Amino acid sequence: MASVTKFFPYTQRTISKAPQWKRFTSEMRHTIEVLSQVLPFRVNQYILDELIDWDNIPDDPIYRLTFPHREMLREDEFSLLSDAIRSEKDESTIRAIVSNIRNRMNPHPAGQLTHNVPILDGKPVPGLQHKYKETVLFFPSSGQTCHAYCTFCFRWPQFVGMDELKFEARTSLILVEYLKHHPEVTDVLITGGDPMIMNARALGDYIRPLLIPELNHVKNIRIGTKSVAYWPQRYVTDKDADDVLRLFGEVVASGKNLALMAHYNHAQEIQTEIAQTALKRIIATGATVRMQSPLIRHINESPQGWATLWTTGVRLGAIPYYMFVERDTGPNEYFGLPLYKAWEIFQQAYKSVSGLARTVRGPSMSTLPGKVMIDGITEIAGEKVFALQFLQARNPDWVRRPFFAKYDPKASWLDHLKPAFGETHFFFEKKDKVIHEEAKIEIVTA
Repeated sequence: MASVTKFFPYTQRTISKAPQWKRFTSEMRHTIEVLSQVLPFRVNQYILDELIDWDNIPDDPIYRLTFPHREMLREDEFSLLSDAIRSEKDESTIRAIVSNIRNRMNPHPAGQLTHNVPILDGKPVPGLQHKYKETVLFFPSSGQTCHAYCTFCFRWPQFVGMDELKFEARTSLILVEYLKHHPEVTDVLITGGDPMIMNARALGDYIRPLLIPELNHVKNIRIGTKSVAYWPQRYVTDKDADDVLRLFGEVVASGKNLALMAHYNHAQEIQTEIAQTALKRIIATGATVRMQSPLIRHINESPQGWATLWTTGVRLGAIPYYMFVERDTGPNEYFGLPLYKAWEIFQQAYKSVSGLARTVRGPSMSTLPGKVMIDGITEIAGEKVFALQFLQARNPDWVRRPFFAKYDPKASWLDHLKPAFGETHFFFEKKDKVIHEEAKIEIVTA
């Protein structure tokens, strides 16, 4: 079992107190100082002690997953910010540089601010997103942090003080009211941040109102969490671990399905004894655990690593769910891979596991019009193409409808692709306007 039982997070201000700090070169320390001005940084002693191979830094995948690297910024951006810090420029100058870098990083991809915020009584509903008919996302204010931050995180604006881009709700009252008006909603995804950062009482205050008879149409309560990997003690040795598990059992006993959407980014995260114990204890409550992760350059490019992750999860009772394409936000230039490479890695991993692990879907892009999966690379009528389909879409009629894009070895996102076979637009774009910039795609909703 893990030697670390007391949760203590390190930030840029306190990381020098960690025992492992002596292993960092002066350049590595400066990189952390520079990057943490732009992107969130937070790690804990369990990760430092149990998950990172310190004889393999900076190339260890968990190190790259949690500690910033110089290449996460463009060279000119890093140099500008580094020089400003080293020359002790005034705070306003540094803030201006940081703001310009953040705004360049596409802080709200896939229309999160412009297309996903629902309306109730003519007003936007704070702390909710409603992109797909069946599913509402809920962002409790008490869950707007994590046990550690991932360097690739697509929700990084939630953690860096960009309040105008932050989603949060202080109670579940507005969620309950919204759900009463939307009987088509079957799933509520409680996300963040990480809801499992909350204590059992606070978590229960958000979840129990969803169990009332008026919300019988809500069949599934999902919790998006990285805690199973970054702090499995949450379900084993934390003082309210048993209370959390009893809450899970209460949800299951109410007749609803409780699903933990578990973010495992690397097989190492599921190998420790306490991580496996946590998973077994969660599943024993009747909750389901679904495993998901983006494909991240420098971290999990190995097909065998994915196969190990999925098969280990299946052995412990979890369900492989999604391999995502790295989103077009934050330091995606550093972490992203071309679509053809993503498909090759998925295919190699998928064909090496049994049917029990082939519940996984991918590679999937969470784009403005919906979740687009790369089905394959093929040749039709002499043209090499990507075969694509929507797994989820703003317009449900688009789901599972095949479409094709010209093969492009440099493409890493949907808006890099062009229609195949001489077409001027994809079927979900307006016919009279060819637009390839995702943020400006005009959606056909009728």
